[in-house]
Amino acid sequence: MKIDPYLHAALVLHGAGKEISKENLLSVLRAAGVSPDEAKAQVLSEAVKGVNFEELLKSAAVPVAQPVAGSSQAQSGGEQKKEEKKEDHAKQEQAAAEGLAALFG
Repeated sequence: MKIDPYLHAALVLHGAGKEISKENLLSVLRAAGVSPDEAKAQVLSEAVKGVNFEELLKSAAVPVAQPVAGSSQAQSGGEQKKEEKKEDHAKQEQAAAEGLAALFG
């Protein structure tokens, strides 16, 4: 899945404690070597006004699976649990992607 550079620019600005404005988005994108679209930067800056990025990032965070000891996987049911974890992880990733897509759709 390719993530839009405008989304990355917005996250960089948020992480740096800077305003997510059209001008700041354009600056970050240019610094990254992207030829930005001013209209897209304007739309994104308007769309994220009032968005609580901390809550969004918490809800989009995907927990990392803990390593499992080799012998426990050999026990009965180990493979089933492994498949369930993979399915849960995939569902969480999809939900996170959908949430971000809805925000910047």
